[in-house]
Amino acid sequence: MSDLDTFIQLPLTIDPQSKAISATSSSRALEAELEALNNLHRSLRTLDAPHVIPPPPIPVNPKRSANVSKLRESGNAEYRKQKYAEAIKFYTLGLQMALTRPAWEPTQLVREEVHQLYSNRAQAHMHLQNWPEASADAEMSVEAKRQGNAKAWFRRGKCLVEMGRLEEARDWVGKGLEVEGEEKELMELLKEIESKMAAVKVAEA
Repeated sequence: MSDLDTFIQLPLTIDPQSKAISATSSSRALEAELEALNNLHRSLRTLDAPHVIPPPPIPVNPKRSANVSKLRESGNAEYRKQKYAEAIKFYTLGLQMALTRPAWEPTQLVREEVHQLYSNRAQAHMHLQNWPEASADAEMSVEAKRQGNAKAWFRRGKCLVEMGRLEEARDWVGKGLEVEGEEKELMELLKEIESKMAAVKVAEA
């Protein structure tokens, strides 16, 4: 049995005046750790008052927001030129920047950015017939924003059809219609799926 397999609870005490932590019985390693911790505490207490509490972070970094928008627009420009692989690169960079926002920035802002980028990248993948990648991106877009995102619901449904996963496509589009209401493209896609499923049953009969 190694030392990593053994847990020994040691009583720690804290001095009420100095707030220093000590152990009644300890190893040299623990003594060194506690000494380093106590030294850090003492050094922090010597700082001037304004520096003890760090200033609040900026709620939203405007430069990051501008860069995310610029990358999405660059991807859209490449998409319009039918340079789909280049568009995917820009959308991917935009996603990386949006998804690495600091934790204190609003979650809703991140969701709004990534749902557009995922949906746009899905569309670019579809033009390259990268159906699995497009399906995954469209699903991620819906995860980020379920309602008011009919394009992403449609795009994943279409990818599932292209991959021959008709039952899954029908269930997915059905859920999309529950969320988005009687959205025209989704209703037409559902009819297409049901027609294909009926044709498969006839062929198997």
